Amino acid sequence: MRIAQVAPLWERVPPPGYGGIELIVGHLTDELVRRGHQVTLFASGDSQTLARLEAVCPQALRLDRETLEPEAYAVLQYKRVLDAAGEFDLVHFHTSYPALPYAEMLNIPVVHTLHNGFTRENQQVFQHYRHQPFISISDAQQQRIRELNYVRTVHNGIDPASYPFVEEPADDPPYLAFLGRMSPQKGPHHAIEIAKRSGWTLKMAGKVDPIDRAYFEAEIAPQIDNRQIQYHGELCHRDKVRLLGYATATLFPITWEEPFGLVSIESMCAGTPVIAFNRGAVPEIVAHGATGFICQTVDEAVDAVSLVEDLDRENCRDFVERHFSVSSMVEKYEAAYQKVLNEFWSRNGRPVSEPTLAA
Repeated sequence: MRIAQVAPLWERVPPPGYGGIELIVGHLTDELVRRGHQVTLFASGDSQTLARLEAVCPQALRLDRETLEPEAYAVLQYKRVLDAAGEFDLVHFHTSYPALPYAEMLNIPVVHTLHNGFTRENQQVFQHYRHQPFISISDAQQQRIRELNYVRTVHNGIDPASYPFVEEPADDPPYLAFLGRMSPQKGPHHAIEIAKRSGWTLKMAGKVDPIDRAYFEAEIAPQIDNRQIQYHGELCHRDKVRLLGYATATLFPITWEEPFGLVSIESMCAGTPVIAFNRGAVPEIVAHGATGFICQTVDEAVDAVSLVEDLDRENCRDFVERHFSVSSMVEKYEAAYQKVLNEFWSRNGRPVSEPTLAA
């Protein structure tokens, strides 16, 4: 099958540090190439991929301080996809609602993965284009706008080989981990409260976006003492995996209906159980009492810290390998592609030469 993957331009594919969407796009693209598909990746020029790379900007836009209008590059990217549409059997967008009007102009099958949450504003756009095919990354995500044309749910997947299993967490000192954007939605303020009330060291890492700078300076920075409460900035993949793997538990105290939460499966893959708030897709990702604890309140999370050491770290790893591997994810995407193709053909007639899942 000839497939176009259209990625956001803000981060490279895959990201050197934080960037869940770009990590998933990278895994999906490379595995499709390994399975014999002809894949073109539309992404920033510094992306690393097994596919043919089409770039409208030389590097991730987040790194280009001279870029005043990043939206202009997105328009150029969509124009390039439209111009090359005849080369593909299917176009897969990962760029949220801005892609919807451009997808409407294509006369070949398209599908959109909904990597982000819904807002009051963007719901209106999705409603207008609800007939286009969408892939959710959790069942919980579908509940936010039920009337979209969902093809199926495909949970995110990671490569277990990239997350070395840590049999025993660090004990000098033992610590809890928090990894994610320093934003109110991710709940680092809750993570700090949980650590302080339970008496544990907390090691935090993640980027601070400009929109979250005021929150970080007011709510988080004053509590960082670099002893009990530590902040390690934005980490590369290797350091991120070490932070998660040697933790006794990873805190995931989100305050919004997060559609997935990649850090949870990254943590469990390294052997570290997760203590998470019961929001969004958490019940689909964390097996309560087996790979972590799902809590309603900070009080429950504090209590869970005293229980987490009794969980089997190998079970955490096995759980991810069974349910959240790249292989499992790509098999589901291939099935989704075939469904989208079949539905498109039923409406528009079958092509003379039908694409198949093998190249």
